[in-house]
Order: sequence, then structure tokens, then C-alpha cells
Amino acid sequence: MPAPELSPPQSSLPAAASRSGAYVLAEAAARARDIKGATGARPLAPPLPAPPPVDIPAVEVRTPSVDLERILRGPSGLGTASLRLARREERPTPPAPAEGNPIPGLYYHPVPEPDPVRVEEVSRRIKAWAGDEVDLYPEDWEDQFDGFSVGRYMVACHPDAPTVDHLMLATRLMVAENAVDDCYCEDHGGSPIGLGERLLLAHTALDPLYTTEEYQPRWAESLHSDAPRRAYRSAMEYFLQEASPSQADRFRHDMARLHMGYLAEAAWAQTDQVPEVWEYLAMRQFNNFRPCPTITDTVGGYELPADLHAQPAMQRVIALAGNATTIVNDLYSYTKELAAPGRHLNLPVVIAEREGLSDRDAYLKAVEVHNDLMHDFEAEAAAVADACPVPSVQRFLRGVAVWVDGNHYWHQTNTFRYSLPDFW
Repeated sequence: MPAPELSPPQSSLPAAASRSGAYVLAEAAARARDIKGATGARPLAPPLPAPPPVDIPAVEVRTPSVDLERILRGPSGLGTASLRLARREERPTPPAPAEGNPIPGLYYHPVPEPDPVRVEEVSRRIKAWAGDEVDLYPEDWEDQFDGFSVGRYMVACHPDAPTVDHLMLATRLMVAENAVDDCYCEDHGGSPIGLGERLLLAHTALDPLYTTEEYQPRWAESLHSDAPRRAYRSAMEYFLQEASPSQADRFRHDMARLHMGYLAEAAWAQTDQVPEVWEYLAMRQFNNFRPCPTITDTVGGYELPADLHAQPAMQRVIALAGNATTIVNDLYSYTKELAAPGRHLNLPVVIAEREGLSDRDAYLKAVEVHNDLMHDFEAEAAAVADACPVPSVQRFLRGVAVWVDGNHYWHQTNTFRYSLPDFW
């Protein structure tokens, strides 16, 4: 596996801002509260033809706020046409109704059906990669691999990817991450016992070991020893062919966050502990989808400069996006996890246990938590877009927002994996 290159010295934000229009991302945090008040970042729900009972939250407006709509539409003016997502900008017709039922009361934005030609090609390529290149799964797991519908997932989340090759960068990494989760943590032989060792050794497939000549071959050989490490090694090699050194290091950092979240959840499983709700949410900020939207610029064929990506305001946007999309997973996978052996922690389960609520009321409260995270994400993204109207920043924010919407689309439509509880 090629060793990562050293990143060039990073400039300070004032220098970066002076090169891009003298806007400072750090001002976004202070201005976000004012922008929320000025734009009405939390739209109210319109009347529904058949409203649910009063104790069930009504479906919220599924239309972005004015500022978020501007982000999704993209920049305007001379030389900016290539930075816009045509599918988002033009909207010739509203998105067709998607398969599956959305969670009542959940705040989300519908998306157009992903390009079927790209879905078919990505699905074909990822299955060939999984079977022929990394020997990812035995034959009796094939139906689960197909049912995951990862091609449809990634095409929905990255509609601005210039080529299928770019889409495959995200698709391989998504499949590899799920192999680690399934085989090390959960469904297919996973266990909290010894998880730290397994994750550490697998992480060296992303962040290479630099050791002595005597021991280097043994480490290199270990990268082929099980399916998760084979998948990590191969997916990262492909990613490094397109990613800049700073983009690659950003991804490694986010994967380390993910692995730390896995370990926290495993520790609770070993001690049969249900954490406080705030503790669970802290774990979910690490054990979440963050590595996926954070590479949206690599998949899109451009780069958000490292000094802009690292700003606290941008980091807050990315964290909120990861948190909201992960709670979507908690909500849609709720019945699937209840049916599995043992106790699976998810937000409704933790709320029910820690706050003494019924299963139904805890689930509905978890929906509210998701909606609050989504509103905060949109308000903070609008604040950053206003504070730093640089094309790469605007496009990155748009890409993260599209990823959030595509993630919900996949969960809603993946009826092979998910079904809703009977709470309505």
C-alpha cells in the first residue's frame, strides 16, 4: 500500500480568506444565531389532509429554508455554471414518490430517483470488487449484499460525481466500513471482546504502519488476513488515487473517530450498561456516518481546502450532518435491531430506559431529537455559506446537504432491510 504523502504547511484562516474574498469562516458561529432569527430556520408544518392525533408530531415542511435552498442551488455569476447541481437547480418536476413509507413526523427532503444507469453500473462494479478483488463474503451472504442496495445508496448521495469511477470511491469505502461493522462488531460474528485489537489492526490498512524492515512484511501480510482488512486496504488504495494528501488524512481522522465510537458502544455491551441519553448521543457523534459526507469533495472531483475544512464552524456543520443521518439509521433500523438477539442500543431504546417512557413515546421523542439536529444543521450550514461565499465552500456544503437527503432516501426505500414500528 503506498505511503501517504506529507501535507504541505497549512495557512492560517485570515490568509486563506484573503485569497478567497476576505470572508472568515470563524465569524459564522457568532452570526449563526442572528441568521436563525432573520431567516426562520425552523419552518412550521402546513395543514395535512388527515392530521394524526395530537400527541403524534405532524410531518414538518419538507422544503429547505431560503438560505438552504440557495446552498443547494449553488453559486451564480460568470464562471460558476459547472459548480451547480443541475438536478437540484432545475427541478422540472417534483420528485416521484419513493418506495417505502417515511417515518411520520420526520423532517426530511425528498430527492429525485437516482440515475438508473449509474445505479446499475455501480452495483455491477461493486459486486465484482467484493467477490473478485477482496473476497468479501461467502456465497450465503450474497442476498444480504444485494439487499443492501449500495449502488442506489451512493448514486443518490453523490449526484454530482463526474464519473462512475468517482462514485466507486465512496461505494468501496462504504462497503468496507460495513464489513468491519458486521464482522467485528455486530451481525456476522462480531463481539465486543477483543474489538480494540481488531479495529487497531484494521485501521493500519487506512493509516499505514511504518516499522522496521524485519517486521514490515508480516504487517503487509496481515492486511490480507480477513475480509474487513482486505476491503479496507483495497478501498483505500483506490481512494488515494484521487484524493489529495489532505483529503486522505481527513478521511483517516474521521475513521479513527468512527472506531473510537465502536469501542465506546462495545464497552457498554460488555458491562450491560445503558448510557445516559446525552452519553449515547456523544457516542453517536463518533460512531456515525461522518466519514461518508466528509469525502463528498473527493467524490465530486474537487477539494475543499484543508484550512477551510478545519474551521470550527465547518466542523460543526459536518458533525451535525453526521449526527442527524445516524439518528435516521437508529429510527429506521429500530424493528430490525429489536428482532436481533441481545440488546441493541439505539436512541429510542436509550430514551425509553433512561427517561422512563413507553417504547412508542421514546421513539417519537427520538424523532424530535432528529428534527432538532436537522434544523440546527441547516441553520449552521446557511451561516457558513453566508460567511464564506467561496465556490468550494458552497459546493461542499451543498454536497453534504445532498448526502443527508440521499441517506434518508436510502433508508426509507430499503424495504429489504427496514420496516417501521406500529406506533401510528
